[in-house]
Formats: sequence, structure tokens, C-alpha cells
Amino acid sequence: MEKRNPLKIYETENQSVVNLSDGRIPPQAIDLEEAVLGAMLIDEKGVNEIIELLSPEVFYKKSHQLIYESIERLFRESEPIDLLTVSADLKKNKNFESSGGDFYLISLSQKVSSSAHIEFHSRIILQKYIQRKLITISSEIIQKSYSETTDVMDLLDEAESKLYDVAQGNIKTSTESAQNLVIRAKNRIEEIAKQDGLSGVSTGFEKLDILTSGWQPSDLVIIAARPGMGKTALALSMARNISVKQNIPVAFFSLEMSSVQLITRLISSETGLSSDKLRTGKLADHEWQQLNIKVSDLESAPLYIDDSPSLTIFELRAKARRLASSHGIKLIIIDYLQLMNIGSSNKAGNREQEISTISRNLKALAKELDIPVIALSQLSRAVETRGGTKRPILSDLRESGAIEQDADIVSFLYRPEYYGINEWDDEMKTPSEGQGEFIVAKHRNGALDSIKLRFVANLGKFEDLGGFDSPFEFQSKLNSENKLSDFSEPSNKDEDEDIPF
Repeated sequence: MEKRNPLKIYETENQSVVNLSDGRIPPQAIDLEEAVLGAMLIDEKGVNEIIELLSPEVFYKKSHQLIYESIERLFRESEPIDLLTVSADLKKNKNFESSGGDFYLISLSQKVSSSAHIEFHSRIILQKYIQRKLITISSEIIQKSYSETTDVMDLLDEAESKLYDVAQGNIKTSTESAQNLVIRAKNRIEEIAKQDGLSGVSTGFEKLDILTSGWQPSDLVIIAARPGMGKTALALSMARNISVKQNIPVAFFSLEMSSVQLITRLISSETGLSSDKLRTGKLADHEWQQLNIKVSDLESAPLYIDDSPSLTIFELRAKARRLASSHGIKLIIIDYLQLMNIGSSNKAGNREQEISTISRNLKALAKELDIPVIALSQLSRAVETRGGTKRPILSDLRESGAIEQDADIVSFLYRPEYYGINEWDDEMKTPSEGQGEFIVAKHRNGALDSIKLRFVANLGKFEDLGGFDSPFEFQSKLNSENKLSDFSEPSNKDEDEDIPF
């Protein structure tokens, strides 16, 4: 007897018949989808348990997607959920026939007797959906990989981005209704209202936090200055304030200095020992003790430094995604933007176009990870040729106007004494020695201002002129002491003593 090949096509009089025993169908769990929907129809407690876990697209059957969509809509409108209300909503939105009608809704409600195990069943449905997404993504990548016109670096970035979205459970959708967006915005406002502090990541500088309410999620922040102004010192001061003082994970990408140089500057800032002493290692016995004691907080801080030279925007995005996934980073700092490149992409043009591409990708990264991204930037030499105080302006941004366009905040760092100017240009002619100015020149979601900071040159750091550890310590002390006079009295502290952030 002839042994049949399961893939062989057998001809009949009317059609070709194919044996599908070895065929593949997408991963699915129809029976569990029916059980979950049935449980939601008979027990509103089940709805509360999984409404934030699932979305309509995770269901395999189109009718199940429509029914869940109806349940979700009723839940958002705080309406009761049962056979009658879901049926009425399906009719109202012209999905009644497509969902199977009343007969199908009744059959779903008869599949289960309670909402027990509904979360467990929902997670299996979600797993099947993720499997289908992985199959779709893999198929798209395979197809594009065969194309000779595809840029391999762009393809790698696209593949990693899509896989990251799946891993984070954030499958992207193209549109969202105004209703859902309003609900999300209201929830965000309510969360902020419940907080005693800021809505974003505190910078550790009192007046800057008041102006920005902290660095906000998905914002691209540019800090620009001429070489030698202290951009890296300011960035390290912020990284130290956030990671050491607040225990918030920070990623620092340094394209200019080595990781050991950066951490040595942080040790100087943390211990109060000058960078000259740390560089030569000539420390007295008590200074060695001071180093060992005070460096412990820095050792345990969630600060991650990457000093890869010639970092491409593709490599940065890939590393940032991994850090976000494995360490939960809440802020990224890049020192500095002009040292980055876009790799071997054939889309490269002149340097201005490259910087435009980099700034767009940094903004996209901030939105993708939903965290603030701070990028340091150089200013053009036009500042040096300008008369007067030589205070920078937006047109001084080097190489690309796209930086100004893409950034949510554009700020400048300015120290008068860098140009031999010993006083501020105010009415009081205040001495400017040991001080810097943080100029917010563009603020997409807030006000503009110039904020003065103290610059401690021998420690390579910036700090508040008031010297408080957090933006709320001043107010807290006011409330506890209930008088302002305590803060107006001259301090007995030695001026040369290191003042904590």
C-alpha cells in the first residue's frame, strides 16, 4: 500500500485537496477567551480584576474583540455590565450582528459559573497574543532582511524597538480616543495632586525644580554651553542629586571622559576632597578615612555610566532600552550631543543633517521609554565674538536649528568669571565669583527664567546658593521653626567647608 505524503496534493474531479495535518495556525485560546468574557458578563468583580490587563486586540476572534470593547467602554463610563447593557451597547455602536447577537452572549454567560481564576485565564490569553505579535514581527523582519535596499542599522533598531515594546507589555496602537486620553490625563493630574513633591524627577536644585516641577517624563532637555563652562560638572551634580540623594536609577553616557574620570569627580563632590588631591593620591590619614566613609553612599547609588567612544544613536537607543528593562532607569544624560554620530546609514548627509537626525532620535527615545533625556550640547563661537556679557541665546546652538525644534527645554550654562567678568549685570552689581547661571531659554510647557547656582571649582560641582539638600527643605524648616529669622542670620559654618547639595 502506498504511503501518503501529508503534504502531497491529491487531485479529485472538482478540486485539489490538501492535507492540513502539518499546517500551522496562529497561537490562540478560544475556549479561555469565551470563559473570560462569560465571567465578565455574570460577575462585575471579574471586570475589575482584569480590565487593566487586557485590551480588545489581545482576543483572537473578532467577535470577542467587539464584546470586550463594549465591556471596556461601559466600565470607563461607570455603567453596569451584564447581558442587557452589553447587548444594548453593541447595538448602539452597530456591532451587534458582528459580535454574534444575543444568542452568542447568552452562550458565553453559560460557559462559567463565576469569575474564579479569571486573572490566570487572562494571562494565558495575553501570552497567546504576545506569541502572535512575535510571529508578526519576525515575519516582517525576515521579509525586510531579504531586501537589498534595507539599511541594516535601521532594521536592527526597528527590530529591537518592536521587541522591547512586546517585552514591556506596551504594544503600540496607532490612535487613541479622546475619551481614553482624557481619563489618562485626569489620572495623571490626580496622582500629581496626591504627591507632596514634584511631578517629575527632582534636579536637586531648588529654584530649578520650582520652575520645571522636575524633569518631566518624555521630555528632551538640552543644556548648552561653551567649552569650559562646566556642562559636565552640572550634569554630574544632577546625576549625583538624583541617584545618590533620591535613589533614582540614572544612566550617564559619556562620549568625552572615561568612566573612571567621571566617578573620580563624583567622589570629589561626595567627599569634599579636591580633585587635585584625588588625582595625585596625596591624602592625609584623616582624609583617607573621610574618603572611605563618605564614598559608601556613592557605591550603592543606582548610577550606570557608559563611556563608549564614538557612540551611534542606534547603539545609544539599544543600550538605553536594555538599561530601562534591566535596571529601571528613570533619567538619561548624554555628554555630549555633538560627539555622537548616526553610524553607517546611507541616509547621512552633512553634519547639520546628522545632528538633526540625532536630536529627533533622542526625542523619540524619551517618548518611547517615557523618561526625561538630558543632552549636553556645544555652542558656536558666535558667543565669543559678541560684546557685553556674552550671555548665550538660542541662535548660538551649534550646527542645527533642529535641536531647538525637537527639545522641550533648551537651557544654557553661563559663568561670567569665565570671561573675566566679576559682577552680575544687575542693579546691585552683585559679585559673580564662584557662581553660574542656568538660563531656561525655551520651555515648551512652562515659564522661562534664569537661575543662579554656586560653582565649587575645586570639587567640580554645582549646588544651590542656599545649600539645601532638596527643594522642600527650606519650606519644611520654615514650617517647623515657624519663623524666617533663622535663615537670615549669618551662618557660623566655615565658608571653605563643603556644602552638601
